[in-house]
Amino acid sequence: MKWLSFPGKMKIKSIALIVLTLFLSQAYANKKIEQKNLKPRIVVLTDIAPNNIEPDDMESIIRLLVHADQFEIEALIATTGWSNTGNGERIDLIHDALNAYEKDLPNLMKRSNQQKIANDESKQEIGYWPSIDYLKSRTVLGSTKMGMKIIGEGNDSDGSNLIISMADENDERPIWISVWGGGNTFAQAIWRVQQERSPEELKAFLHKFRIYTITDQDRPWSQGDTINYASSSHQWMRKLDKDLLFFWDECAWKHQNSTGVNNWKEYALHIQNHGALGALYPKYKWGVEGDTPAFMHLMPNGLSNPEIPNQASWSGYFEYGLGRDSLTYCYTNYTGEPYAIGTKYFNYFYPAIFNNFAARMDWAKEGKGNRNPVVIVNGKAGIDQLTIEKKSGKKVLLDASKSFDLEGDQLSFNWWVQPEAGSYKEDLSIQTISQGKASINLPSDSAGKTIHVICEVTDNGDPSLTSYRRIIIKSKE
Repeated sequence: MKWLSFPGKMKIKSIALIVLTLFLSQAYANKKIEQKNLKPRIVVLTDIAPNNIEPDDMESIIRLLVHADQFEIEALIATTGWSNTGNGERIDLIHDALNAYEKDLPNLMKRSNQQKIANDESKQEIGYWPSIDYLKSRTVLGSTKMGMKIIGEGNDSDGSNLIISMADENDERPIWISVWGGGNTFAQAIWRVQQERSPEELKAFLHKFRIYTITDQDRPWSQGDTINYASSSHQWMRKLDKDLLFFWDECAWKHQNSTGVNNWKEYALHIQNHGALGALYPKYKWGVEGDTPAFMHLMPNGLSNPEIPNQASWSGYFEYGLGRDSLTYCYTNYTGEPYAIGTKYFNYFYPAIFNNFAARMDWAKEGKGNRNPVVIVNGKAGIDQLTIEKKSGKKVLLDASKSFDLEGDQLSFNWWVQPEAGSYKEDLSIQTISQGKASINLPSDSAGKTIHVICEVTDNGDPSLTSYRRIIIKSKE
């Protein structure tokens, strides 16, 4: 695979290029292209365990922290799960990762030209690196027992209480519960609200959340056909109306695990021993970073809207359907066509995902490195999806030539259609006009349909990095 071969460090740029880079950096700072949007809110439920038991949660938490400028990490909650079945939750391991983050933070802040920590960190903009005090204040213990049987009186925890308090904050952004182990801490929060609030208040509470689980880990591990899903709080939550609780259950963790193992030499070379976080990054035991897909779909890179699971993201592709228990429904991709489509996109995006990680570990280690290109389509900057309305039979012009790179790297452009996301299902071709410019002819039979076009911009830095912009074309009569 091409991404596995990283070029050597780039030669020192000429004075002219340095001046250009400084100019672009200032333009970037003035436009605040990335910083104008608030981060997605995320809560992590992790069954983090010692390396000799299962190191993948530690790997994933390091990946998360080196992207902490992209996510508003509302809580890091130690819970039960397949790596920790109860009464041994290792919140101290989360603190180990945070201590490493604290050491690397001055270098990481240079990536965003951040000079100081904000007085108020309650609503963070994309590009802002949170303080160690903020993250430690949001690190708590969740449920110490596993399964649906313990949901109820006597099972409240600092984790479930914190989740309830977050829902009561004056913040319209959804809260994503990223479940790396068992989700019964969140289930307990739901139960508590059921007991103490009205049905309308419960509905408002549930509407605040979206839950993404790395399979169903609120039950003992089983490789046979005797899995008792009814013992899990996950099934109980999946039984809630989908209009009340947005529930994802997926298989991308298997892809991440095996692909990471097959390419471990790249992790050893570009991730381990890069800064304090890299020094803490352990070698796999079973698989690499099995929990990372639980937050990659939230990456604010312009590729997808996480509220729409069939928009391909860095976590793959999902459709609403019957879950593994053959009883409850959720957004999933564990079998059939959703599995095939999800696998296709996971494999396609994996090189860009890894390079993004590797570049950030360079910043952690050296306080310098490559940054992602800034994508501008038809004169519009930002990461929000761009909607274009055009009559069928007409030509749509797409212009990303104003996109730029902070390091002054050369950019390459790739335009492609994601057919699963749009309502027009026939084959379409995109014509390249020139560097960064393309067009698409709307077929006469496309009236009333939508077409999803992805603008993919990649630099030639070390490592090369990719940014995106999704354009939704609405074809009219």
